[in-house]
Amino acid sequence: MWQVLSSAWALLLGMGMLMVGNGLQGTLLGVRGDIEGFSTLEMSFVMSAYFVGFLGGSRLAPEMIRRVGHVRVFAALASFISAVMILYPAITSPWAWVLGRVVIGFCFSGVYVTAESWLNNASDNANRGKALSLYMIVQMIGIVSAQGLFLVADPAGYETFVIASVVVSVSFAPILLSISPTPAFDTTKPMTLKNLMKASPLGCVGMFLLGGVFSAQFGMSAVYAASAGLTLTQISIFVATFYVGALLLQYPLGWFSDRMDRRVLILFGAASGGGAALFAMLMGGNFLFLLAAAFVIGGMTNPLYSLLIAHTNDYLDYDDMPAASGGLVFINGLGAVAGPVITGWLMGDEVFGAPGFFLFMAVLLLALGIYATYRMTQRAAIPTEETGTISPMSPTASPVAVEFAQEYAIETEIEEQEAASEAAAEVR
Repeated sequence: MWQVLSSAWALLLGMGMLMVGNGLQGTLLGVRGDIEGFSTLEMSFVMSAYFVGFLGGSRLAPEMIRRVGHVRVFAALASFISAVMILYPAITSPWAWVLGRVVIGFCFSGVYVTAESWLNNASDNANRGKALSLYMIVQMIGIVSAQGLFLVADPAGYETFVIASVVVSVSFAPILLSISPTPAFDTTKPMTLKNLMKASPLGCVGMFLLGGVFSAQFGMSAVYAASAGLTLTQISIFVATFYVGALLLQYPLGWFSDRMDRRVLILFGAASGGGAALFAMLMGGNFLFLLAAAFVIGGMTNPLYSLLIAHTNDYLDYDDMPAASGGLVFINGLGAVAGPVITGWLMGDEVFGAPGFFLFMAVLLLALGIYATYRMTQRAAIPTEETGTISPMSPTASPVAVEFAQEYAIETEIEEQEAASEAAAEVR
């Protein structure tokens, strides 16, 4: 662990600050939109726009890096992020914010691709798993910390937007000044979606549904909280609780994942998250109940992302695992684009109102649980001793980090097989 920190502390610090800025602007816009009188549907388009940009950036950023290099892409995207964050309070129009969120999503995607390729380059076979774990922890801590910064100034003013812009701008300093040399950049051509669906229907369907759940959670939780009449402090705690749950429950579920049929665990996680969402929809008037539901939903949905990737890997050859990462992230991104828009429609006064936020997540999670149950009837479970190792991942990661995790899973499984073969040879 200390070896990873000593070699990549600057990168991890910079990524943590990036997540602070990104998490802060998401919560801030949700509350500021309510102050400006934007409708829930208008805010849903604003929040969805981020995932449109992110999806586009994940496809185009690798080519940009190949053409002009990591440093130039980093610097250019950083300037756009800072500029857009400052412009939000100056142009309070929902459609201007939609455009800004597309740009922000595109730029953050490119920044993540660049930084994650550096992290991959800074790691080796011996510490790659620890680097992945630290990276996910830093991401979650960054988003949770952002909710504290949200309370520093009045969201009706300019100050909090300036803070978000400054945090993002400063985050590039440790990365650009300390990481050298820049790594060679290459990504695997994604597997076709048809072949990916054939290999793991549950992995593909689950990633699509989970994309909708996570984007609603990441993009619309502050919008829901403002619509429900929570105070600024309550909004901050409510949003943070999703990610605290994700951080604390990731590893227990990962431990069980390597010791049982992953489909059973996917069913359990989806049913638990869906049940918590239904509970919150019915009991949302009690703040403590809201926090309990947010903890369970966040604690189940984020580990499900890693579970679905690991489950898909169980049905792939080693050579296909890195190629599958791009397809899985793309499917997840498609669901993420639709999530906030549908949530915003359900939250409209003429439909379900604020409880529509939880209804949307409940429907998707319960649908995932039902589909996992169906898939268990279609083919036998792979013996646990033949399944691969799960790698902790966050839904905020780019395809580079997912491919990075795939490589770690392959290396770990090969090492385990070699160790088992050597042990068997010694017995003979």
